[in-house]
Amino acid sequence: MQQEDEDPGRRAAALLTDLHAGPGRAVLDGLPPYDEDAVLALTARLRDQGVPAEVVAAALTQARLRARARRRLGDLAETLLLTEDGLEQATRPAVAVRHAERFAASGVGHVWDLGCGLGLDAIALAGAGLEVTALDRDPAVVAAARANLSGHPRARVVLADAGSVTPEPDDGVWFDPARRSPGVADVHGRTRRRSRLAELSPSWEHVQLVSRRAAAAGTKLSPGFPVSEVPDGVEAEWVSLDGDVLECALWWGGAAGATGRSAVVGTSPGAGSSGDAAVRWHVVRPPEQDPGVLVDARSVGPFLAEPDRAVVAARLTGALAATVDGAELDTGVGYVTAGRVHPLPWARWYAVQDVLPLRARPVRAWLRARGAGRVTLKKRGVGVDPGAFRTELRLSGEGPEVVLVLTRVAGRPAVLAVEPVPVP
Repeated sequence: MQQEDEDPGRRAAALLTDLHAGPGRAVLDGLPPYDEDAVLALTARLRDQGVPAEVVAAALTQARLRARARRRLGDLAETLLLTEDGLEQATRPAVAVRHAERFAASGVGHVWDLGCGLGLDAIALAGAGLEVTALDRDPAVVAAARANLSGHPRARVVLADAGSVTPEPDDGVWFDPARRSPGVADVHGRTRRRSRLAELSPSWEHVQLVSRRAAAAGTKLSPGFPVSEVPDGVEAEWVSLDGDVLECALWWGGAAGATGRSAVVGTSPGAGSSGDAAVRWHVVRPPEQDPGVLVDARSVGPFLAEPDRAVVAARLTGALAATVDGAELDTGVGYVTAGRVHPLPWARWYAVQDVLPLRARPVRAWLRARGAGRVTLKKRGVGVDPGAFRTELRLSGEGPEVVLVLTRVAGRPAVLAVEPVPVP
């Protein structure tokens, strides 16, 4: 039997603690910007200086993860301790602020962050003036979260299972159930992602039971969470930021606004600014009257609108159709045809050049007649393999590129040849 100090999880936690508050801190702070090609030479230099091999490896892992985290976490990435799985599930800072604002507005003074991961939501909650108790069952993740929350005296991090806590009725509760299976990791150190509600930990039943009893509660779930599974009386919002759909958040009690579903689309002013307060949020709700879908393929308008992926995930394409006085090409495909372009922060526009049958031969002939040598394929609502379809087109690779949308139009498989429309 392994001794406790030989347990891999506890050893990883000890190394992270050393990088935060021990001799390893100077090693980590002294590293240059991460460069994969320079790792071997840097490792040799640090070992020659007497730095233990495991400290060198841990510090370089942090440098690599921080470099990878910049797009997700912005400048904040340089101040955090990270783990592979923790980074995969970490909440974007601007999204965490939105979560915290809900709890602050609900009137609760204390929030349980159950399944806190690296602590991004707990940081935002503490920053909103709330007392926070954050729990996670992974010793390494807890060590990272404690380091990340060390500047917030009203937040504490506890090594415990999120399902073992019974919050008081006047508490707030934030659930981020584990969506990765413990065990063997892949070559990048990440464990298998869970996709089914039955695989959540704590269980979906436990999450709902505790959330109903709390004064205010929220749960972060996969953006693939099906609309049909939203519990009665709960607010559900599918959230995206700069084109990446990030989560489905469910809200109970004092943290909920209007019940039902919405899409929340965030746009930030530039790359790497996901933590910036300048992020603008646009809320899309169901239309008062759904305009329905196209019933005649001959009625395809001169323009095609593609809603943000959060709008599609929330099954709110009808809201786009109603806004632009158009119609969805077919039930559930997520593309809307319209007579003119309507500038919207949550839709991308294309000019329709032609509508063709979904067969390689006529599409190939159309492309060759226009000298096109390359295509970008977009697919939704049809069971076509884009790679195989591209091969069947037998293009030269030379000449203009055309965007082809493989989808359904008025009940039939079709290809729309389109051209992006710049919208200010």
